[in-house]
Amino acid sequence: MAKVTYFQLLKRAQEQLRSANRDESVAQYLLLEGQNWRYTELIQHYREPVPVAVQERYRETLERVCAGEPAQYVLGHAPFYGREFHVTPATLIPRQETEELVAWVLTVPTPTLSLLDVGTGSGAIAVTLKAERPRWQVTASDISEAAVQVAQTNARALEAPVTFVTGDLFAPVAGERFDIVVSNPPYIDREELAVMDESVKKYEPQQALFADDHGLDFYRRFAAELPTVLTKHGRFFAEIGYRQGSAVQEIFERAFPQATVTIRQDINGHDRMVCVQL
Repeated sequence: MAKVTYFQLLKRAQEQLRSANRDESVAQYLLLEGQNWRYTELIQHYREPVPVAVQERYRETLERVCAGEPAQYVLGHAPFYGREFHVTPATLIPRQETEELVAWVLTVPTPTLSLLDVGTGSGAIAVTLKAERPRWQVTASDISEAAVQVAQTNARALEAPVTFVTGDLFAPVAGERFDIVVSNPPYIDREELAVMDESVKKYEPQQALFADDHGLDFYRRFAAELPTVLTKHGRFFAEIGYRQGSAVQEIFERAFPQATVTIRQDINGHDRMVCVQL
């Protein structure tokens, strides 16, 4: 393989991604993550020749991304709230909008409480909350055993002792009560398939993406079962679809007329989160 500098390698990768109609910024992301460098370190190495083994490994990851595979799955990890989380096709890729949900939960002033994360996936929400609030007692559930295994790996790696259980919604914690229930549930309407990113549809777990009743099914299920899980003045936090604010608010206001139901927008000005305080 011909000698090439890191600068040349990066420029060629950007051109390859453009030709494949992919985001060319991924080229730098793959290079930084593959070398475990910050951007300033990349600049320092710009004019240095790239070892053949590094070129080959980079070429392989780039080809997978050009074919449509998400870069986070190719690398096997993704950033979330300042930490790196192991991810596989058994889990959704953690996203910035969910970081905003975590930040909202962290505004709860109680120093000690019990919290349940439903549909934990990679464990991004549960592990982050436990890492940020070590005195909180955190439990996380998922219907997917494969996802729970990924979440357990992340909890160990990030030294966040979370209790993990496997099962649908509240079934694995029957009889227990929590001060907070948080969830990033499936909420995409299958009618939105035509406008979704192809890589999301092809690679991310379908059962973590789509929900019946135009994406509202899980919110109706939560509304029906929360009284058996939350403590007297407990709170429910969840991520929602950007078009679902009014519908989700109506679901919870009908179920809990005395509760305070708040819809919050994300940094892009879209309805993205709900909090129900009993």
